[in-house]
Amino acid sequence: MALAKFVDPLPIPRTLTPALRKNGITYYKVRMKQFTASLHRDLPKTTLWGFESQFPGPTINVRKGETVKVLWENKLPKKHILPVDTSIHGAGRNDPQVRTVVHLHGARVRPDSDGYPEAWFTRGFAKTGPVFKNKVYTYTNNQRSTALWYHDHAMGITRLNVYAGLAGFYFIRDKEEDALPLPKGPYEIPLMIADRSFKPDGLLFYPNRPERSSLKNPNARIPKPSVVPEFFGDTILVNGKVWPFLNVEPRKYRFRILNASNARFYRLKLNSGQSFFQIGTDGGLLEKPVKAKQILIAPSERVDIIVDFSKMAGKRITLTNNAPAPFPDGKPGNLNPNTTGMIMQFRVKLSLKGKDNSKIPATLSRITKLTRTNVKRVRNLPLVESFDNFGRLLQLLTGRSWEDPVTEKPTVGTKEIWRLINTTADTHPIHLHLVHFQILQRRPFDVNFFNRTGKIRYTAPPIKPALNERGLKDTVRANPGEVTEIIARFGPFTGRYVWHCHMLEHEDHDMMRPYIILPKKRNK
Repeated sequence: MALAKFVDPLPIPRTLTPALRKNGITYYKVRMKQFTASLHRDLPKTTLWGFESQFPGPTINVRKGETVKVLWENKLPKKHILPVDTSIHGAGRNDPQVRTVVHLHGARVRPDSDGYPEAWFTRGFAKTGPVFKNKVYTYTNNQRSTALWYHDHAMGITRLNVYAGLAGFYFIRDKEEDALPLPKGPYEIPLMIADRSFKPDGLLFYPNRPERSSLKNPNARIPKPSVVPEFFGDTILVNGKVWPFLNVEPRKYRFRILNASNARFYRLKLNSGQSFFQIGTDGGLLEKPVKAKQILIAPSERVDIIVDFSKMAGKRITLTNNAPAPFPDGKPGNLNPNTTGMIMQFRVKLSLKGKDNSKIPATLSRITKLTRTNVKRVRNLPLVESFDNFGRLLQLLTGRSWEDPVTEKPTVGTKEIWRLINTTADTHPIHLHLVHFQILQRRPFDVNFFNRTGKIRYTAPPIKPALNERGLKDTVRANPGEVTEIIARFGPFTGRYVWHCHMLEHEDHDMMRPYIILPKKRNK
């Protein structure tokens, strides 16, 4: 179905109002419900799942240090609207088909409020997962001003629940950000980018089996429905609308961009040829703005940018994408310049309502650099590709599955360097729960030699992270044929967390591992 572009205005997600403020604590109640919505002027209404019956979910705005408690309630039906594969771990025939648990991505929280994949719950908490502990999650928000996002994280069906619509923005604000002369109020706009495909009746399309070419044996009998290696939709949505437009004034705007796609990467560019000014990343403000003509953003990454429309009055400017899918060496047919190559349009047609006093400061923030000094441990962590017992493509972390014994056990308060050794053909966005890390370097290595010997033999000098990656990160792009080094100080909490690829099909099909932060040993 060919859909016209730039015929629907960009929606702005509403800000959620607290249910109560008492004794210094802010309380929210957020319900997950099934609903229908018009995602395009010419498309019949689509059945979706959403927080508070909307996609994206309502935006939650909090202050640094504000204690927030959220009751996440599952009000969804018992039957899923998308095909559930019961052959993968955590989504078996004896598990409830519809299960949810909410992860606040990028948040520093205790384990029982992190949204652990096996802490799921069903409608009305009638059934709960093996590590479910509490209905109300606590977020202390003791971290820098930044854009986080909340989304479902249920074991074995995250790809389906997020694709159905369970995602929303969560902003932490602080005094440092307040003091900067950045665009504010109506000139600061969140943009959640996601790809989807639709059936002629407007319902979401999601494949129920992989392409035969991806199987070890193309004639193998596989479960139906079956998980697929990755999914790429043929239309692009921003804030829940297909190829929307936004009317803007000839002035500076701040856009808080999130890639909420299951697997698609985006390389963002303005067809006017003008530059972006990136001021922030996953973990908040950069030290200095970075001027760029294009920005690459992987699933779950966030970028904070300023676009200056002051000299573009009367123009129509298209935000485009030229990232292949899969990334970086995907099929050309998976990126159509007339469909998935376009994201949205800016129309500089509004009159300037007042003088634009916003600025792009030369200095934004200060970030304490983590150095190799006093690093407790360096871990070699291979990303590997194989096949499961049905002959389906299987990506794993360290060659282990979810159920294997935990092997990563940093001690609270200590620094570690993790070397992500990517032997696969994909760039994997690797996400660590709880911590914000820094990228040290990437370095090409001999993949065949590593596969034979288990030893790293570098083939070129190290590559420093791009200027716009030199802030605090919670997701890093681990490129094929490279060792990506990240450094983190683990804490402030102890307990069980997870790290995983944020391509959701990979995550659900075992490219996810638990890790445990151990308490410090007491001297006897």
